[in-house]
Amino acid sequence: MLASRIRLLLAALWGGSLWTVGGLVAPTLFWTLPDRMLAGTIAGRLFAVQAWLSLVCAVVLGVMVWQSGELSLAADRPHRQLRRHLLTLIAAMLACTLLMHFGLQPLIAALRTQAMLTHTPLGMAFGILHGGASLIYLVQSVLAVWLLLKLK
Repeated sequence: MLASRIRLLLAALWGGSLWTVGGLVAPTLFWTLPDRMLAGTIAGRLFAVQAWLSLVCAVVLGVMVWQSGELSLAADRPHRQLRRHLLTLIAAMLACTLLMHFGLQPLIAALRTQAMLTHTPLGMAFGILHGGASLIYLVQSVLAVWLLLKLK
């Protein structure tokens, strides 16, 4: 009983951090700060912190869900299917984090600096990568809703 509540709390922390940073804080920075470069720098740092929180939540939650099947005496088919479904959701959300934080974010940061300094067509590449990262972040945020609904 306690373990299921901890799993739910971890999933809520994970999803809530995604929704807060991506849906509230980052847009507010761009609406509030007159310097878009500064807003982008702060948002980038917040997304990096959120990514590390995602990694921790994914590992801890994944281990807890995995162990719930190992320790459960009720290894019936519905329990195994739910466990497999939860692990798939966690893995998908983790993949989104890894792709964004270690794949796209470094490229976006490099392009942002070059595009702002040189005012070249690199701005278009920055926009495409930024749009792709935003889409992945949205997918991850929707997966978090699904994860919470499955954990209930």
